[in-house]
Amino acid sequence: MKIFRTIIADDHTIFLEGLKNVLRRYPRDMQFHVVGEATNGSQLITLLKHKPADLLIFDLNMPEKDGLEVLQFIHHSRINILTLALTMYESPKIVRSAFKAGVDGYVLKDRGIEPLFAGIREIASGNTYVSEGISLANGIARPKAAARHSRYLPNDRFVKKHSLTKRELEILQLITQALSNKEIAKALFISDQTVSVHRKNIMRKLGVSNTAGLVKIAFDNSLV
Repeated sequence: MKIFRTIIADDHTIFLEGLKNVLRRYPRDMQFHVVGEATNGSQLITLLKHKPADLLIFDLNMPEKDGLEVLQFIHHSRINILTLALTMYESPKIVRSAFKAGVDGYVLKDRGIEPLFAGIREIASGNTYVSEGISLANGIARPKAAARHSRYLPNDRFVKKHSLTKRELEILQLITQALSNKEIAKALFISDQTVSVHRKNIMRKLGVSNTAGLVKIAFDNSLV
């Protein structure tokens, strides 16, 4: 059974108590041991410095330092922790900023318990997660055809430097929209296995080990 050492952060203490109760109800194949709680970004950064943990569930809107600043701290400090934003922000700009800063998953507070559990399971499996409610709210497309995602001008110098193929660029763009391998395969009319191979090749070429890293690189280098 996987046990996650978990840090939770939100500026409402009542919400933190509720979140702890929710985590206790998680399916039996996973357990959560809350090793730290924070009500502002500064407290959270202190916890991250001194409390080893596997998972961080946090709000983006916190006093002193917001969630994006915390994500930047995690990135620059090379802290190995899964990050799930649990927030009310639906703005596409904020969602994109969170993924650019390195968040692994993004869930809206008002979507119920199941998206939270789904998000934890997905990021624990090495995937990026955006709950369905967010994608509908912020207009992130779930494509019916790959052509809908070909209208961009990639950074040619970056593409040539890393020897990215046209197909790899197509898949990378779909990855930034938090699509699963199955959804990407359906959009491009290829198999799940082919998508998986391409994803691994893209990660190898770009020198990253997870999907959040791919998303950050894509945004940083104007590939989407």
